[in-house]
Amino acid sequence: MPMAAEEIETLIRAELPDAEVTITDLAGDGDHYSAHVVSARFAGMTRVKQHQAVYAALGGRMGGVLHALQLTTAAPKE
Repeated sequence: MPMAAEEIETLIRAELPDAEVTITDLAGDGDHYSAHVVSARFAGMTRVKQHQAVYAALGGRMGGVLHALQLTTAAPKE
């Protein structure tokens, strides 16, 4: 069963409440998404650590319920 974009956003915001989250369904099938996440919590973190924080927020759903996620992350510009 595909995962809804709203559920992805809710999970990310639960872990990163300050985040600006934009989710795009890339294929229209509810299985292939793009997520752009901007959070002050990412300041000073490597890109790998930023992505790990988002994957942790998804609670192990990657590769299962959530098939594919193209992820871009950033700290807010000052």
